[in-house]
Amino acid sequence: MKKFLSILLALCLVASLAACGGGGDNGTAAAGGNEGGGSSSGSADVAVFYYTYGDTYISSVRTALDAALTAAGVSYQDYDSNNSQTTQTEQVTTAITQGAKVLVVNLVDTGSDDAAKNIIQQANGVPVIFFNRSVSEEAVTSSGTNVFVGTDYEMAGHMQGEMIGNYVLENYDTLDLNGDGVISYVMFKGQEGNAEADARTQYGQEDADAILTGAGKQALSFYDSANSNRYLVDQTGAWSSAAATEYMGTILSQYSEANGNMIELVIANNDEMAIGAITGLQNAGYNKEGGKVIPVFGVDATDAAKAAIAEGTMIGTIKQDAEGMANTIATIAGNYLNSKDAFEGVDAANVVGTWRVNIPYGTYTGE
Repeated sequence: MKKFLSILLALCLVASLAACGGGGDNGTAAAGGNEGGGSSSGSADVAVFYYTYGDTYISSVRTALDAALTAAGVSYQDYDSNNSQTTQTEQVTTAITQGAKVLVVNLVDTGSDDAAKNIIQQANGVPVIFFNRSVSEEAVTSSGTNVFVGTDYEMAGHMQGEMIGNYVLENYDTLDLNGDGVISYVMFKGQEGNAEADARTQYGQEDADAILTGAGKQALSFYDSANSNRYLVDQTGAWSSAAATEYMGTILSQYSEANGNMIELVIANNDEMAIGAITGLQNAGYNKEGGKVIPVFGVDATDAAKAAIAEGTMIGTIKQDAEGMANTIATIAGNYLNSKDAFEGVDAANVVGTWRVNIPYGTYTGE
């Protein structure tokens, strides 16, 4: 009798565990994906590949795109490539095998066209929507029907440079901490070989200089004369706050007001690095309530950056419209699924030729 009861209890326990473990439609899928949009068969019409979930701006695009696809009744599968092109390429193979009808790709490797062309070749006629991380026209149009949704990335650098130049000009005497008539700056570049990073690095500084020299002031001076690049790059390619915080800690151990060579301006290619720089400055006693503020500028207008601007620890940023990008991607994906023209329903003012959509930028200073 005891043996029978033991067996009965064991069977009940197994049944209970099985009931608790029943999966829904949004469980973790193979190759690092999270299934959404109501697909219950392990396949989805749209496969979305993010270069990393860890990027704050990309995370905001993902949230908006998930919502847009769900609202449109489109089944989708998200994949985290974790900043590995090899992983992303394998994920694309998995998605195609599972029957994806549209691929949405936030490319990892932007240093050349090879990765983009390889994905198009893998797709073998399945349309690909590349987004955010720049892909050339030659690559996008190399085969099949594909598009790119991004920005006029040079414009972000120009807008940031103008914002910085005007701010520095208006506050020159306050910013010139050692009174030498020159504003010393540091530039944080997200990634080598990335078109957006290259343009922001160039124009964020050059356009600011043009405003300053045009008003009879000295051009900005990179804090380290031995650095011919005039920027510091995140060696991981992740555009991370941690990289900027580490750099600032190292810099401020040598460059300070006491030594007469304090950095007087911070320019960052994205808001994550801007926030990291602020952390480094705060660790040294700057950019705190009631304390001296070293002006910091970024790109993206993330929630964290907006909060920092509201608090007065950051001056300004360039808004990269995550929701606008997500809605445009969702519209194009729906068009592909319904055999419509790719750009039907997309603002014609943002369409470039037959292959690209540029989402407009905007300045953000909290005003």
